[in-house]
Amino acid sequence: MQEKIVIITGANSGIGKAATIQFAKAGYTVVMACRNFEKSRQMWEEITTETGNKSIDLMTLDTSSSDSIRTFATAFKNKYEKLDILIHNAAYFNHGHPYQLSTDGIELTFATNLFGPYLLSMQLHESLKKSDDPRILHAGSNIIKNFFNPGLKIDFDHLREENTTKKSFSVYNSYRDSKMALWMLTMKLAEEFQNDGIKVNMLEINGAKMSKETLRKFKPRFRVIAVIQNLFFPTTETMAENYYEICTSDRFKDTNGKLFNHKLGIMQPAQNNPDFKAQFTQLFGIEVYPNYAHDPETIEKVWQLCVELTQNQRM
Repeated sequence: MQEKIVIITGANSGIGKAATIQFAKAGYTVVMACRNFEKSRQMWEEITTETGNKSIDLMTLDTSSSDSIRTFATAFKNKYEKLDILIHNAAYFNHGHPYQLSTDGIELTFATNLFGPYLLSMQLHESLKKSDDPRILHAGSNIIKNFFNPGLKIDFDHLREENTTKKSFSVYNSYRDSKMALWMLTMKLAEEFQNDGIKVNMLEINGAKMSKETLRKFKPRFRVIAVIQNLFFPTTETMAENYYEICTSDRFKDTNGKLFNHKLGIMQPAQNNPDFKAQFTQLFGIEVYPNYAHDPETIEKVWQLCVELTQNQRM
């Protein structure tokens, strides 16, 4: 297992931390890709001590910054000959916070949740090709169920400051839209990387226990709701086990371009014009996702924006 290398973004807390422990205990070389190096160092030391794995590497990565991503990818490729697993776990969702831009001048939610994963996958494409079983996993969200509303579309108007009205901006809506766009990107990347043997999938996360630190990031009026929700969320270890199973199990070795639910079932697109019973099943079930995800024009727009805003073609 020491020859198996996994990168986990946002590995210093939440599901990312739990996944780091899971892979480390299994003997993988784990690269903890974290935005704040100094803040993450203590967590790195704790995980190394707990797991006894001396092959845990802490590297700086801000997934909202193209410069940081390129610097990280170069450093990784100089240090490691290949990459077996890339887990895009890091995400931005500070509900109730105002409009913010990344260092590249892109709305922070989309920069972190969509364009960052795209660019990092592209930058590490050659390293993944060298693995005998390369896999990419995107951390999704059941917030995309909002798109069962037939009138809802991804709003691309807030990506640049000059095109947005800040009063109409909502981090919740941007997070929702970025996660649907990420699912579209997942399917597109699966097609693009298919001939290279790289499998790209996504896990629909229906919540996981948040730390006190994470809960404090919510604005007070939203924090109460988050605390209540947190009582019913599964543990981070449960979702980390799903990460591990999707990325290592032989039963998913040939699975590509799929969306998993939290029970590791492969979800299907919902039917068009469902009756009332089917609508109820869609909203509260775990078997289907909104058919909007397969809208060809929107998929193409997501892809073109990824290429244009990161200035990165397929490598």
